[in-house]
Amino acid sequence: MEGDFKVIDNYLMIRMPAEIDHHLSVDISRRADRYIVSKKVGNVVFDFERTTFMDSSGVGIILGRYRKIACFGGKVYAVHADSRIRRLLLLSGMENIVEIMD
Repeated sequence: MEGDFKVIDNYLMIRMPAEIDHHLSVDISRRADRYIVSKKVGNVVFDFERTTFMDSSGVGIILGRYRKIACFGGKVYAVHADSRIRRLLLLSGMENIVEIMD
């Protein structure tokens, strides 16, 4: 999953896996935090192109990274979210903190 984390300019790009559950969310969160701190990125982009399943732990990943960078004026984006992922983000109120893009 190392290639799924990439820093471009001031953005940490994270390609999310096909299925996001509690076990994967811990690893993704830890690795994302390491990139945020070591590379001093200001924004995080979650790419859901491959994702077909996500539970509330996926929402937790996003919320946790938002809390880490929002205090520095950073933003969080979600891209390539299919209708199910988009619906979960909307139902959980994520549209207030995450820019959901097509």
